Amino acid sequence: MSENSKNKTGVDVAEVRRVAELANLELTQYEETAMQRDLSVILDHIAQLNELDTSNVAPMAQVSEVLDKSGQQAVTALREDVLRPSLDRKPVMEQAPETDGVFFKVPKVIER
Repeated sequence: MSENSKNKTGVDVAEVRRVAELANLELTQYEETAMQRDLSVILDHIAQLNELDTSNVAPMAQVSEVLDKSGQQAVTALREDVLRPSLDRKPVMEQAPETDGVFFKVPKVIER
């Protein structure tokens, strides 16, 4: 473990409260303390990962490109990305409970 990975990232309570606000969560004092500890541990782990030399590792979008569900080398690939026709907008909008003709209208679910 290098010297940098020993340094604790540390998340303060104000940052926990800001993240909770952005996520629209109400945390108790106990939950704030637990979240502060958990976020600090996660960020410390990420700091350790950032120290790894990945210059010779090819980028990939999915781990499934390398491993199958049993952890063995994947033999099959994901299905091909093929362009297919989608639903016709007009009949779909005609069946919607509320629409402006282009988009569905839905009730507001987030209140601030």
